[in-house]
Amino acid sequence: QSSRSHSVFMLHLRGFNEETGAEVHGALNLCDLAGSERLDRSQVGSDAKRLKETQSINKSLSCLGDVFNALAQGASHVPYRNSKLTYLLQDCLSGDGKALMFVNLSPTAESSNESLCSLRFAQRVNQVELGK
Repeated sequence: QSSRSHSVFMLHLRGFNEETGAEVHGALNLCDLAGSERLDRSQVGSDAKRLKETQSINKSLSCLGDVFNALAQGASHVPYRNSKLTYLLQDCLSGDGKALMFVNLSPTAESSNESLCSLRFAQRVNQVELGK
């Protein structure tokens, strides 16, 4: 079983105030995104399954970047349906949602290009104001 995949945990909450009768709903979404990989460094070799997995990870991260770009530009259409990941995260990335991103970087020199790409992605995400 591969550990190179995205993981999404969704917790839906409901609160009820017995005195006022007010009811509130909320959700917490925790996402652990697999890092993008260059095909030449992903050790896919002749393993077609691993190649497809690497391509799928990169495609979903690219689609997530497209969503953040559309949100940052205030586009009338946000391409949430371009991947399963962005479709799943649509509710928390629209409306009055909030987002926080942590980026893990490799300290090795041979990973500097991937680390730089991750930092640039995080910078693009930081440009987006959710919950206006």
